[in-house]
Amino acid sequence: MQLDRLKILLVEDDELFRLGLQVRLQQEPEIEILVEAKDGETAIDLAKQQPFDLVLLDIGLPGMGGLETCRQLKQNYPQLPILVLTSHSEKPLIARLVTAGAQGYCLKGVAAETLFLAMRSVIAGASWWDATATAEIHTLFQNNTAPDRLTAISLTPREQEILALIATSKVDREIAEILYITPGTVRVHVHTILHKLGVSDRKQAVSIAIENNFWRC
Repeated sequence: MQLDRLKILLVEDDELFRLGLQVRLQQEPEIEILVEAKDGETAIDLAKQQPFDLVLLDIGLPGMGGLETCRQLKQNYPQLPILVLTSHSEKPLIARLVTAGAQGYCLKGVAAETLFLAMRSVIAGASWWDATATAEIHTLFQNNTAPDRLTAISLTPREQEILALIATSKVDREIAEILYITPGTVRVHVHTILHKLGVSDRKQAVSIAIENNFWRC
């Protein structure tokens, strides 16, 4: 994937919001193609016609709805990153989004810089959850009786791999060499790991992993 030639699929039924976001996104030089859909059925058809680097998906769609759209897109294209952008913030929605396969969640009205950081994180293979989602995930995993606390936070396999390397005192450059990715991509993953675990540094992240037997045999 060339990060300066991104193909984005925007799925949004609110015409005014869609047009406003379209204008803002087209100002980003790395976005080469921006395709729009008003509903999930159209989005699925468009995904069949060409590959995309990211889907920006509203949840409150007509017809089949955003959650089902997310499920079907992930079922057909497991590697396709999906970032949810919605006005809905109900707590039960968070777990449903994770189950449906979404890699990110942002509320409408978020600052443009935050949205673009979330987009880049998800495209890089990481994930992104806003403050509302993070708080709910923490609540879910505090009440979770499963032995692996990190499972409740839904770290991706790549994030788990990077966290394991952090625990061996590897720095970003070394992790990048081991995983054949760029140091910048490593930094995006680390930022997301800290964000999802609700900690401020790598040492705290590793402590949570050890406390919850993340590397148990």
